[in-house]
Amino acid sequence: MSGHIGHNLPDEPIRVKVRLFNAVASRMGTASGERELELKPGSTIADVVQRLRIPLDNVFLVLLNGRDVTPTLKGPLNVDEFLEDGDVIAFSGPVPYSAGYGAPVV
Repeated sequence: MSGHIGHNLPDEPIRVKVRLFNAVASRMGTASGERELELKPGSTIADVVQRLRIPLDNVFLVLLNGRDVTPTLKGPLNVDEFLEDGDVIAFSGPVPYSAGYGAPVV
């Protein structure tokens, strides 16, 4: 079974859930920001960003299946992670009293 990416079959689309929180959700014009997308195998978080036109300058945190894939605070976002069928990707803007708002991190 060479050529497969993770558990995905080479010709079958994958389905992921995208959740938008805080400033990202409001910027996208939605209160409850959950959407389901169908993508081709080999898709990355960058493909989701491009498809939904998510403004990365408003994104502070990216979670993939609850795991933080943001390398550093205020650093470039990691959008190169490959996605698999059933993944949940969350994008959040800064949360009040966080480093994203300029609060000191202790």
